[in-house]
Amino acid sequence: MIKTVLFDVDGVLLSEERYFDASALTVWEILYSRNYLGLDSGKFKVNYSDAEIEVIRAAVFENDLVLKFQKSCGLNANWDMIYLTVAYQLILLLEQIKDSEQVKNWVSKEIDRNVLLEIGNAVAGKDLHLDFAAFLDDFEQSERTKEGLFSHLDFLAKEKLGVERTLFGEIGEFWSTCEHVSQEWYVGDKHVLASTGRPSVQIGKEGFLSAEKVLAPTEDITALFESLKKAGVTIGIGTGRPELETIEPFKYLGWLKHFDVNYIVTADDVLAAERTFPAASALSKPHPFTYVKALSGKVKTDQECIDEAMPIPNGKETLIVGDSFADLLAARKMGCTFAAVLTGLSGKDAREEFEKHNTKYILDSVLDVKDLVLSLVK
Repeated sequence: MIKTVLFDVDGVLLSEERYFDASALTVWEILYSRNYLGLDSGKFKVNYSDAEIEVIRAAVFENDLVLKFQKSCGLNANWDMIYLTVAYQLILLLEQIKDSEQVKNWVSKEIDRNVLLEIGNAVAGKDLHLDFAAFLDDFEQSERTKEGLFSHLDFLAKEKLGVERTLFGEIGEFWSTCEHVSQEWYVGDKHVLASTGRPSVQIGKEGFLSAEKVLAPTEDITALFESLKKAGVTIGIGTGRPELETIEPFKYLGWLKHFDVNYIVTADDVLAAERTFPAASALSKPHPFTYVKALSGKVKTDQECIDEAMPIPNGKETLIVGDSFADLLAARKMGCTFAAVLTGLSGKDAREEFEKHNTKYILDSVLDVKDLVLSLVK
């Protein structure tokens, strides 16, 4: 019998498309804007049409093949996807610079915005080339995990740049720069300070919070929540989205009133735990921390969630609904029931991947959760 249903958000309730659009624009800005590398400021602006965004995204992520590869490796956070994409292009650019001492100086310390500006000034006017498609070839031999991708980024930096020590494989200032730019794009000028604690570097962005795309009619998803609660099922959220980007759309869509906010766990909760316990491994999915915290209704402390023995007691009574391999891995480690929905980035094509990993419940839409839960009661 299912007593609790925990939903992922992106690819389950809300489309990931706007996140991927913002991710592509972030890569584009860091490469081309004068605020960062400034390779060609004529290619950058703050207002793009949907058609222009589509072209940029197709170029940056090789018609989404790069995104699909990263997702297949269990990568769940868009910030990580952005960072890997930008950092790899930076390595390719630095490979084309012949001043090895200068390159060594840049990559052996934290790469913050000032360093990016310095690199941009140094390469101005040089005939350098980006190669977005090369990502897939160079990462083909990487270990297919988040840690493996980051380690391989460091390996490629050492191999291509001929240096012994780099910081590319670590989450530092460069990663934080990517995060901040992506938040500017996603939440817009109105919310960026609340979202990041920092003002915008580049103002003029409207954001995508009021332009979310739902993956089923809003009223039908509302009815799903109501029917589950009426059946005595506790519902919650375990998402890689920050709190603002979860709560605001849920308010706008009329969904928030159906949840006890203590059962909504976001990337902010994960980051707070990681800062408190820096010695712990990365706590974002596929680590089960997000879902363990949500299942407890935030009654358990972060330390208790990190130390939770796996599988959890009565795990099969909890249904985790996700669209990604990261969700599947977290659910399996917890010993929970898992349902995959085919509304994520890969759409119906994801069925084969889930079947390959012996996923028992594969749904066309989140709306199918109602019948699944009822069938598991019988």
